[in-house]
Amino acid sequence: MDIQPIAHFHSPLTSKFGIPRQSGLAESLEGHIIFEPSFRRAEAVRGLEGFDYIWLIWQFSANPDSRPSPLTVRPPRLGGNRRVGVFASRSPFRPNSLGLSCVRLDRVETDDRLGPILHVLGADLMDGTPIFDVKPYVPYADSHPDVRCGFVGEQQWDTLQVVMPEAMADVFTSAEQEALRSVLAQDPRPQYHADDSRVYGMPFSGHDIRFRVSQGVLTVVEVK
Repeated sequence: MDIQPIAHFHSPLTSKFGIPRQSGLAESLEGHIIFEPSFRRAEAVRGLEGFDYIWLIWQFSANPDSRPSPLTVRPPRLGGNRRVGVFASRSPFRPNSLGLSCVRLDRVETDDRLGPILHVLGADLMDGTPIFDVKPYVPYADSHPDVRCGFVGEQQWDTLQVVMPEAMADVFTSAEQEALRSVLAQDPRPQYHADDSRVYGMPFSGHDIRFRVSQGVLTVVEVK
């Protein structure tokens, strides 16, 4: 089956490093969806403004095409030390490189040139990600409370305390700072890294954010 993107996602996160590991974890992270020309019509999204959440079906486009899909993976939730089947995980390395995310629909904007633009919050997509479909979230069919969650329910995921210098206000707006804080709190580092002295870097909204992590505290040490 040959499928083509209907839209592309736009975000301040321009690298795989730093992308939240699941949608909804960085709730204040803003992004927007711009449709391809053939779908830039108001009727294509008529009624969507009445939904609070939407599903996105998208492509892990930053993964090398030549890399074969593994049968087992090491989820970050298990510290990268235990293998499970690829179909028991949400690993980005999948047979068809497809992702599925539920994001909050903040608003639908109409642009004279770009058509309807979907503004969303809490997405775990990189800037430029191709989107293959958009569907509304409906709780009567999509919500299943009090269910088993396999190994995901076995491990507690603790967020980090984030310390940012006051000078960040000279670089980012208050909304951008809050979004960056929510991303950093999820600990972007590979789970097998535990070097307190190591300085990590990740791009955010056109800047290079440098930080260290020690004893549950992430400290931003430089912005380039």
